[in-house]
Amino acid sequence: MSQTIEQKIKEAEAKLQRLKAKAKATETRRKIIVGSILINDALKDGRRAKYLAERIRAGLTREIDQKAVADLLVLLDEKAGEPNE
Repeated sequence: MSQTIEQKIKEAEAKLQRLKAKAKATETRRKIIVGSILINDALKDGRRAKYLAERIRAGLTREIDQKAVADLLVLLDEKAGEPNE
């Protein structure tokens, strides 16, 4: 039996949602990998640590996000030779 137009639309919409979810997962994975590299580099170099800490502080506006990276900022500040906030 052939599908109705509505069934074909529903199937296409479901496929689109799966593709969007896959694209989002790929983007998230990319961010995790790149972020990990940057953090590891910064924890080895005071200049990079200072820069990354500044960028993180400038980029975070939500309190929940600030709390999530608070311990990382302490490590970066220590590496940069700055007092902890």
